[in-house]
Amino acid sequence: MELNLDSKCVHLEKISTDGCKRYGSVSFPIYQTATYAHPGVGQSGGYDYSRLQNPTRERVEKLVCQLEGGIDALALSSGMAAISLVMEMFSPGDHIIVDADLYGGSIRLFDNVSRKNGIEFSRANFASDNIESLIKANTKALYIETPTNPMMNITDIAAIAKLAKSRGVFLIVDNTFMSPYFQNPLALGADIVVHSGTKYLSGHNDTLSGFVVTNRADIQEKLRFLIKTTGAGLAPFDSWLTIRGIKTLALRMERAQDNAQKIAAWLKTQQGVERVLYPGLPEHPGHEIQKRQASGFGAMLTFNMVSEQKAKAILGRVRLIQFAESLGGVETLITYPVTQTHADVPEEIRLKNGITPKTLRLSVGIENPNDLIEDLRQAMENL
Repeated sequence: MELNLDSKCVHLEKISTDGCKRYGSVSFPIYQTATYAHPGVGQSGGYDYSRLQNPTRERVEKLVCQLEGGIDALALSSGMAAISLVMEMFSPGDHIIVDADLYGGSIRLFDNVSRKNGIEFSRANFASDNIESLIKANTKALYIETPTNPMMNITDIAAIAKLAKSRGVFLIVDNTFMSPYFQNPLALGADIVVHSGTKYLSGHNDTLSGFVVTNRADIQEKLRFLIKTTGAGLAPFDSWLTIRGIKTLALRMERAQDNAQKIAAWLKTQQGVERVLYPGLPEHPGHEIQKRQASGFGAMLTFNMVSEQKAKAILGRVRLIQFAESLGGVETLITYPVTQTHADVPEEIRLKNGITPKTLRLSVGIENPNDLIEDLRQAMENL
């Protein structure tokens, strides 16, 4: 039976005959165990040690795998653990081209850990630069976010995937902002998809998780070896929390996106707002590409106030909206990138990407949109 995407968030298409079915439990069990007993020499119940695999972790991996349309998904302890695992696929002397506008934690990892390990990086704007001209003999991968964090640049995934395949390099896509509900990079030609499952997949700001998904058997084999060797697999309880979150992914994404559309339109009318960046706005330069490659525009938006003073004032005046890092939860969060998500990014890179002290990022939640707009209105009043 072929399920629709919203049903896939709740059910696996291929119903397994596991302990959940034998005991009639509707909620998949938390297998809180480190090791597993064997009936005899050369015999196994299917699991050996939870660093290698755990039934609860396997369940969430299968869910994410089917949502992204891969052949395998690996669940890790955080989004950064997922990206770190992917970086372990590369060797000293390898070259990777990464988008210039990325989550600050990814930039920190690449600049301070991956470079130390001998990997060479080049930065580029994948939405506008000639990427092919940057590919060298030792280039092994292209790494993008789309939309980017926090400037909401849109990359044509299919076009970059075609380029990557023609030059024999991997395309890695961080799909955190859109979630597999709105965008499926593997179907557009990507080789690897990464997620901070902490965000939309879990959706409740109550756990950390990360995922790597692929549709290539050669990559799957490397990643499975690496995860059992490096040991950052997701714990059973966090796996269960993520399973619980995914069940409402479709509902949350639709509601949050609808709210974001309304807030973006309202922000455009405010005198103190200098610029609104949201792919769902027709004037966004990536609007048409996003319509073509995704089924939605997401619930992340960035806006600039007319001054640093006004931007900082809003952070101290919001009441319903919370001034906090992270994104993708049911609660609406406002973030100040220069001191939070991108604090470790060198200032010259931040400014080149357009991240200034006037920049605010909004992760729109599922509250009543009128309440959210009213909160922003009162926070901006008389500034």
